[in-house]
Amino acid sequence: MPDLKVKKTADPNTEAKIKTAARTIFHTKGFAAARTRDIAEEAQINLALLNYYFGSKEKLFQLIMFETLSEFFKNMGAVFNDETTTLENKIQLIAEKYIDMLIAEPEIPFFIMGEIRSHGPELVEKLPSANAILQSVFFKQYKEAINKRKITELNPLHFLMNIMGLVVFPFVNSTMLKKVGKLKDKQFNMLMEERKKLIPIWMNAMLYAK
Repeated sequence: MPDLKVKKTADPNTEAKIKTAARTIFHTKGFAAARTRDIAEEAQINLALLNYYFGSKEKLFQLIMFETLSEFFKNMGAVFNDETTTLENKIQLIAEKYIDMLIAEPEIPFFIMGEIRSHGPELVEKLPSANAILQSVFFKQYKEAINKRKITELNPLHFLMNIMGLVVFPFVNSTMLKKVGKLKDKQFNMLMEERKKLIPIWMNAMLYAK
């Protein structure tokens, strides 16, 4: 678990400002290319104040990385463990929540993939939500549907790979897609909004294929 402590006398407003700036810089540049000076300038504070609050770039990065991954898996966990929704509802909600998140912060997939490749799978292992997905309500419903012969895709990991690929891939390749489709940012985002309705249709077709 990363050391997430800051100075006891920290001003919450200044701390929040630094974290917001660090999130922007780290998500855009990654750990290696980001400089503490970049973060201080983004937060509009001096470098000494940033060091006072967080001590080093490494500690600040650990905090931002942990919060980003926690948020990513927390959103999925909330959907997967909702006992009031069906499998079909969950597919719809996953598509909606993650597309909304990636429209707001399209750099997140690059950040997560780059840093997990650099720092290893131990980052994910520290997140209870990541492991809890396999014990979620969704997976219980999935197994029940298999036993009742309602769905034909026997491995739920294929479901995870398929839906995350359908959601995340367009954002990872947005530069190419915008060029090929001659799309402005607004037009690309409208295309992603359309996928909120299309992804559940495609996923259900795969799950219930004869």
